[in-house]
Amino acid sequence: MTEKFETGSIVTGKVTGIQPYGAFIALDENTQGLVHISEITHGYVKDINEHLKVGDEVQVKVLSINEGAGKIGLSIRATEEAPVQQAAKPKKQPRKRQAAAIIPEADGQQGFNTLKDKLQEWIDQSQREDLIKK
Repeated sequence: MTEKFETGSIVTGKVTGIQPYGAFIALDENTQGLVHISEITHGYVKDINEHLKVGDEVQVKVLSINEGAGKIGLSIRATEEAPVQQAAKPKKQPRKRQAAAIIPEADGQQGFNTLKDKLQEWIDQSQREDLIKK
């Protein structure tokens, strides 16, 4: 079956059938292989029909040969140069929040105090009869 073909070789074939999972490629009159959908081209392929049609001649690389099962794995992507990745856009820096203004406390107003300052006041409040819920 595969005396003419070996893993790693690049050959020309003709698309003979297209399925949702890949394309069948005739390498000669007696030998056919499959290009899996992930090996069609670089990047994501949603529909193989957007890239290939029956009768197209394509360059393929032989990825694997399984004599026992009679299957040949092919790749079109491996015969193409990978596209150059565009430089990633720099991430936007988060906006810095403006600090809240510090307003001095007026006498008798409650505000942010340290626990040490408030502790005695809380003890006194807890012992007042008019504040205890009944």
